[in-house]
Amino acid sequence: MTSSLIRGRPRRATSHICVRVLHTVVGGLAAVVWLMLPWMTINSDAPVPVTRAHQAVASSAAPEQDGTSAADLVLPLVAVGAAVVLAGYGYVRRTRRARTRTTPGGTATPAGPAEPPLSELDERVRALLVEADDCVRTSREELGFAEAGLGAEAVAPFAQAVRDAESELSAAFRMRQQYDDGVPDDETSRRHALAGMVGRCQEAGRRLDAEAAGFDRLRALETADGLAAALEVAEDRFRALAARTGAAQATPAGLGERYGSAAIGAVTGHVEQAKDRLLFATTRLNQARQSADLGEGEGAARHLRAAEGAIAQAEVFVTGIERLAADLTSAAGLVPAALTGAEAELAARTDTGAVPAGELHARAAHADLVLAAVREELTAGPYDPLDALRRIVQGLAPLGAGRAGVLSVAALLVARNAVTDTDAFVTTHRGAVGSTARTRLAKAERLLTDGPPDLPAADTLARHTRELAEQDVRIHGNPIDGPAEHETGAAGAVLGGVLVAGSPASYGGPHTRPRRGRASAL
Repeated sequence: MTSSLIRGRPRRATSHICVRVLHTVVGGLAAVVWLMLPWMTINSDAPVPVTRAHQAVASSAAPEQDGTSAADLVLPLVAVGAAVVLAGYGYVRRTRRARTRTTPGGTATPAGPAEPPLSELDERVRALLVEADDCVRTSREELGFAEAGLGAEAVAPFAQAVRDAESELSAAFRMRQQYDDGVPDDETSRRHALAGMVGRCQEAGRRLDAEAAGFDRLRALETADGLAAALEVAEDRFRALAARTGAAQATPAGLGERYGSAAIGAVTGHVEQAKDRLLFATTRLNQARQSADLGEGEGAARHLRAAEGAIAQAEVFVTGIERLAADLTSAAGLVPAALTGAEAELAARTDTGAVPAGELHARAAHADLVLAAVREELTAGPYDPLDALRRIVQGLAPLGAGRAGVLSVAALLVARNAVTDTDAFVTTHRGAVGSTARTRLAKAERLLTDGPPDLPAADTLARHTRELAEQDVRIHGNPIDGPAEHETGAAGAVLGGVLVAGSPASYGGPHTRPRRGRASAL
């Protein structure tokens, strides 16, 4: 491909350069000839004959001729010097033109756009990962309401778009995790890796944006019939969730009495936050009804979407309490069997010599201490059965034990609980959680599901990710100031990503997720 510099130069430029070089060479040769000519004349072996009458005159004039020959050397020397100066000037000018990418006419060739710094591109990727993840989560939530009212077959194309977006986002998170781990390590390759993440995130958003208008036409929320049907679904789900919230209100306290306060730390405040989202949903459902009575279909659709988002998040809080109660019950039933199985595996490995002296012997001794401590907790009083299972699994893992039988069941229960709990926290606080926590959560999910699964690693990473997400929320602080916003639940809706820049989030990518116009305008 011809470069822009060559394309911008006139075709006669080469000939002009040749002419200038030829002129310089000819001038230099002429100066040399001029310089040598007097010497050739003085040293000639064939003197010019003269008459005797003129010998005296020639003899007296000889000194004068010698002086004239020395003076004649000045002009050739000046000519040679001038030629050298001109040649040097031409060389310097050509070198300067090449460095500044100028054409013979002096017009500078425009340079391409400068690449952004690596840190700037990195920040852009972080923002795109958060944005794409929010779009997928929000689209999945509204899709659930549409499926409840219209059926799975009707929403199948839009469900496929969500799955496609999830696949692109998963690939972007995998690339981001490798990037954070230092792979690749050179700047050029890291820049290409970041560009690949940008492309994946944009494709995820594009896939959802492409289906947003069709999804709006399917739901037809701005029409009287479509809005009435969607309102009925949302209100039925709201009433069922309100009943579940009331039933779950006493659950954390009961679990704390039975298993200790540490066992319920993951769901502390869930009931209050569920009520906060339901309060916001109540307000928006009433506003949707009022707008519908006034014939304001667009406003009614916005209020309904905001209510649906709050209902979905309230359900996440309540489901978290119910799931913890079930997992604690299952874990309590597994602890005695896990202890017995772990002690049997440890004894078998020690007796058969599978654990040699040295480091592995120290690991076996540590595992024995862990099992003894768990047995003491069982007899001492309230204890956290999930934490007990976790310590049993992690104590035997360095020995290569626990990959089958009751210990594998215990490892799966513990890891699944940690990953699901962290995912729920990110979902209900996505207005504040950053890209790092989301990237680590994606890796924990892969460790849990990809074969062969690494359950202890998934559990450890998920719990660490929960800490990162909580730190993001603390740094973010209160999104809305003022008691009125808290009384209506608006602050929680912003923190949870139900509202995006004042508009309700809905099915779609970054260009369509916050609906601000009619569906026909998308």
